[in-house]
Amino acid sequence: MKTNKKLTKQNYLLLFIVLLIPVLALWLGGDSEFGGADTIAAETIDNGKEAYKPWFESVWAPPGGETESLLFALQAALGTGVLAYLIGYIKGKRAALDAK
Repeated sequence: MKTNKKLTKQNYLLLFIVLLIPVLALWLGGDSEFGGADTIAAETIDNGKEAYKPWFESVWAPPGGETESLLFALQAALGTGVLAYLIGYIKGKRAALDAK
């Protein structure tokens, strides 16, 4: 039983550290702008507009930033679901083989 208490304390400590890391990063980061590669690429293209010729036009453009965020979140959720299913499937197959 002593091992469980030690393990529980360790889990709570790890959870606290995991929650503390982003809070400290945001607090110590101050007034920082989190830009991605898309933003840098768009700025580079805008700066050299004369030489830039797009290869093709988009078939469909989302009506707003919220729709784009929604589609990105759905894509992430779908990918996570597929990955979790495959991991569960592999673990289930191994458990079935071990049971034989």
